[in-house]
Amino acid sequence: METLATADRIDVFWHAGMLNHDAGEGVFDTGEDPGFLDVLEKHPENEDRVKNMVSILKRGPISPFISWHSGTPAQPNELLTFHTKDYINHLTEGDRVGGKMLCHGTFLNPGSWDASLLAAGTTLLAMKHILDGHGKIAYALVRPPGHHAQPNQADGYCFLNNAGLAVHLALKSSCRKVAVIDIDVHYGNGTAQGFYGSDKVLTVSLHMNHGSWGPSHPQEGTVGEFGEGEGFGYNLNVPLPNGTGDSGYVYAMTELVSPAVKKFKPDMMVFVIGQDSSSVS
Repeated sequence: METLATADRIDVFWHAGMLNHDAGEGVFDTGEDPGFLDVLEKHPENEDRVKNMVSILKRGPISPFISWHSGTPAQPNELLTFHTKDYINHLTEGDRVGGKMLCHGTFLNPGSWDASLLAAGTTLLAMKHILDGHGKIAYALVRPPGHHAQPNQADGYCFLNNAGLAVHLALKSSCRKVAVIDIDVHYGNGTAQGFYGSDKVLTVSLHMNHGSWGPSHPQEGTVGEFGEGEGFGYNLNVPLPNGTGDSGYVYAMTELVSPAVKKFKPDMMVFVIGQDSSSVS
């Protein structure tokens, strides 16, 4: 089989062990059984959606352009580049006792911690692949997701901030500046919080205007959240109304995001590609 040229190839990093994270079932994301339903819903962050993403990439129209790579778990010391030691200890203790609910809708169940380490490590492996010059585009297909996880707390189905860990790896390598563009329909609050005081990372989030949803997600995601200290001016929030559609995203990217990124002149770009914006916006 002919080897694809680097410029024509997408390197996808994946490990089936991430399917072992079972977020539970109940009514939507509550994990609760009201007692009068014959069939409980799977948690919205479930393994089936990722199974379909894998099958699409393996058998869909772009499959000839994909090169597959196996992921590996992150090491504990690698997690401390973004997260606090107390928070990581909190997660490992939760895993040791058989799981716990960390915040609304976010359940650390048996198998969740190992899957989280795989998600983080697989993302780091994808970044290292690019940093080492082995490819131009790497896609870390991972779960549990990560962009709501803050340095010291879980949020929104997320335990470890995979993108944030990858950014730190890039900064420790040859990159002076990194831009993060998040198109998930929800605000990438965890990533923004992790770099809120840094002028080395430009965090950009396009999301619906949902505001704060509780103690685990105090950030509002408004246009007035610019960053602080040295990071003032390096957080760009683009809240969009529901029903914005493709033309609205094109306009936001062209008129707001692209000029900001060009002015920042990053050495590396990290994209957080939450698929929910395609169905909600």
